[in-house]
Amino acid sequence: MMPKWFQNQMRRAFFEKDSSQIKMLNRYWFLYQRNDSLRS
Repeated sequence: MMPKWFQNQMRRAFFEKDSSQIKMLNRYWFLYQRNDSLRS
């Protein structure tokens, strides 16, 4: 599940059309998901 603070960051980045922020958040989310699945 996506943390609330992360959802807010994504929403703000999309609203402001901040492509560099969106890319950074996507990269973070990919790594977060990968690390989370490795722990399981």
